[in-house]
Amino acid sequence: MKKFLLLFINLTIVFADKPITAKDIINLEYVSQPVINIGGTRIAYVKTVPPSKDSKRRNSYREIWVTDIDGTNQRKFTSSPNNSWSPQWTPNGNLSFLSIRKAYHKSTQVYTIPTDGGEAIPLTDHSGGIGSYKWSPNGRWIAFTSRDRESIESQTMKKNGLDMIVMGENQLYNRLWIYDVESKTYETIFRQDLNVSLFEWSPDSKFIIFQAAEKVNTDLEYLESSIYLVKAPSGNPRKITETPGKLSSMSISPNNDQLAFLGATSYNDPLAQSIFVLNIKNGKSKLVTPDFKESFVDVEWIDDQTVIGLSQRGTKTALSTIFLTENLPEEVFNQNDILAPKQIISSFSFHKYTKQLVIIANSNQHPNELYVGLYNSKKMKRITFSNSSLTDIQLSKQETISWKARDGKTIEGVLTYPLVYRDGKRYPLILQIHGGPEGVSLDGWNTRATYPVQLLAANGYFVLEPNYRGSAGRGVAYSKLDHDDLGGEEFNDVLKGIDHLIKKGFVDKNQVGTGGWSYGGYFSALAATKYSNRFKASMVGAGLTNMISFMGTTDIPYEMSVVHWNQWWFDNQELHWDRSPLSHINKAGTPTLVIHGLRDERVHPEQGMQLWQALKIKNVDTELVLYPREPHGIIERPHQLDYMERLINWYKKYVK
Repeated sequence: MKKFLLLFINLTIVFADKPITAKDIINLEYVSQPVINIGGTRIAYVKTVPPSKDSKRRNSYREIWVTDIDGTNQRKFTSSPNNSWSPQWTPNGNLSFLSIRKAYHKSTQVYTIPTDGGEAIPLTDHSGGIGSYKWSPNGRWIAFTSRDRESIESQTMKKNGLDMIVMGENQLYNRLWIYDVESKTYETIFRQDLNVSLFEWSPDSKFIIFQAAEKVNTDLEYLESSIYLVKAPSGNPRKITETPGKLSSMSISPNNDQLAFLGATSYNDPLAQSIFVLNIKNGKSKLVTPDFKESFVDVEWIDDQTVIGLSQRGTKTALSTIFLTENLPEEVFNQNDILAPKQIISSFSFHKYTKQLVIIANSNQHPNELYVGLYNSKKMKRITFSNSSLTDIQLSKQETISWKARDGKTIEGVLTYPLVYRDGKRYPLILQIHGGPEGVSLDGWNTRATYPVQLLAANGYFVLEPNYRGSAGRGVAYSKLDHDDLGGEEFNDVLKGIDHLIKKGFVDKNQVGTGGWSYGGYFSALAATKYSNRFKASMVGAGLTNMISFMGTTDIPYEMSVVHWNQWWFDNQELHWDRSPLSHINKAGTPTLVIHGLRDERVHPEQGMQLWQALKIKNVDTELVLYPREPHGIIERPHQLDYMERLINWYKKYVK
């Protein structure tokens, strides 16, 4: 495998003495969604920014920016109070994007704005609103998704007080529509009941390939979506391949003959992390990344024989090309790295005509920024410079470490040092455990409101983010190592990581705390109960605590049971109860902060309530904080600030 390092042209590093604060974290800006115009001369992108000081908004909002390809003439095209996203270039060279602007329409619509100046105007006025959209390459149509509206009968019943919810009824499909730009008319492309997620236009604008499930169900959308083809502007969809599980990114070859897509290798593969190539004409597909020790997250064609893939490799990322050869006696797939930087690549875009590569990347010292360079070039030029405030902030050292599990397997993690660190001194340790369980902690910018890594380091802690078995980034086999054993050997991987740091002389074994969200919250609940003797404090964020009742209330029972357990919870209640933190409540002695959003459908708030109630009965110090309106996480800025303050105070009280 051919490899070379990428050189990034960055700003001069400025050293400062100010530690990062919670307000610094919520005021960070993030760059995303870059798109190059047809001529390859300009880039539109999204910048997520905090609200102005005089704004009443509780959340950050998104702006559309445009820059010349060399980084000059950067200009903001949209601003507060309008939220704008998903920029695309129109056939006439103007800019289109999605926005909700109540002066024109109550729902999300496509807007356009001239790149030489002017005001944004609505291009669509679809009654159901627009979820996602894509211009046809010939510029004649816009394909888009839109969720079914409630029937008039249902709306009338609600007005009359009959607003009961009957589970499983009144399913509203996400349908695929087409807008004729010339006639300004809307039509559903087909009438079949299919719940559409991703879709792509063919380069010749003659057909659309899309992913869809037959049922409106979050769980089954993950696991039972298939790939369909439909002629444009209308036709009957036909399923073009059978897939064994999850699906993700896809791309159609320039000659319209092949589809590259990310998919699972089996129904119980926890991730759509492998690249498949499908012959569109005969429906035959092949796995082109067998046994690869990495997890692919995006794929795109460069030419008719070559795809470029973005993958997670352990705690790093890489862009590589895979050359597909069919004319040899045996299929040969040659992989070559084109970018393997120290930075973490979040997304990429390739311009087929100018061969320019645009990436969004971050480092452990700076959030996402936009970089541009020629394909196969060793240099990428940084052309956005957000978060200038970070030049006045001193950040902690961060690195990838590894250790041996009980069975000899190598486990990796990301370690952040205390801001003021001295060799030979032992420090308190805080775990920050990712969710999933098939998530992954990368060695990049890891500080956000729910995982304030640098804030913890600024307060004098080592911070370890372990990629226990079952995590992404190391291929299919590694991501399945925790199956049938949730809360088992994977937790021992984490304990071995703590022991490793103690042995190195970094950490005081009597000053260890933990925290995490979702499945990371589950780990922290186990730490507070079954493994309480190892932990001085815990934070359980939206964590499952009773495996049996969780299965009965979550929106992903198939995901947890079929993918991870290979059995239903009611067929082996003894095992599921044993792996529940609540079953070990008599061992609990760790002060535990429980955090939950009241609109969480993934892990119902009752999970946090059960743990809190039991800990109170056992006279263990505990606190339950329920945030109104919050889903599976924390979105609103006041809640984020409150959470980070509570977290720091909790660890200060019980760990230090």
